[in-house]
Amino acid sequence: MSSKEKLQVIPLGGMGEFGMNIMALRWGDEIIVIDCGKMFPEDGHLGVDSIIPDMSYIEEHAEQVRGLFLTHGHEDHIGAVPHFLRVVDVPVYGTPLTLGLVRMRLKEHGLLDKTDLQEVERGESVELGSFSIDFVAVSHGIPDSCALAITTPAGVVIPTGDFKLAQTPLDGQTTDYHSLARYGEAGVLLLLSDSTNVERSGYTFSEREVYEGFEQIFNRARGKILVASFASHLHRMQ
Repeated sequence: MSSKEKLQVIPLGGMGEFGMNIMALRWGDEIIVIDCGKMFPEDGHLGVDSIIPDMSYIEEHAEQVRGLFLTHGHEDHIGAVPHFLRVVDVPVYGTPLTLGLVRMRLKEHGLLDKTDLQEVERGESVELGSFSIDFVAVSHGIPDSCALAITTPAGVVIPTGDFKLAQTPLDGQTTDYHSLARYGEAGVLLLLSDSTNVERSGYTFSEREVYEGFEQIFNRARGKILVASFASHLHRMQ
């Protein structure tokens, strides 16, 4: 089998670290890229605002890149999209909320009018060259999150994105277990799964429990209440 007949999975960031999530899938002369996030600096990174993935592979193979597919709108998955688009000009696919957040980043970098943004609803598919990409709904800490079921000539690859197996999410957007089970029954070549906190036993409690905790605290409080949260955690902000 020649190299052109092999499916190549090329992680460019986010492996064994929090942030800079980006991965390329290559079949022959066609490449699609999944996510493009940044990493927030730690205490030792004096004067550094953000850390982005090494784009050299993308730059070297720019003519073969067909599109960028985004699983959800957290910064560690979309924060480096403007830097990516300065290297290669391709369509960006994502759900409405995810692309809404991307638009703000692109506007900051003066790229909004130059970028082809393709909105995809959860449950819809995109055909792009040798790849067929299904956007499968998953529950996460930000709405409109997806796993991607990518059909290639070699088989199906599923990057899950970040997910929670939440049974009672506040927005009612549960993980599409039926679609995932259907792919499992048909056969999956490669599952690329979120592994955050996988070494910890037990389970993550429902977001509804956080909501109930807020209600209890607010009802008891006699003065001002200060609440800190990730700005992207829209359920808690609401």
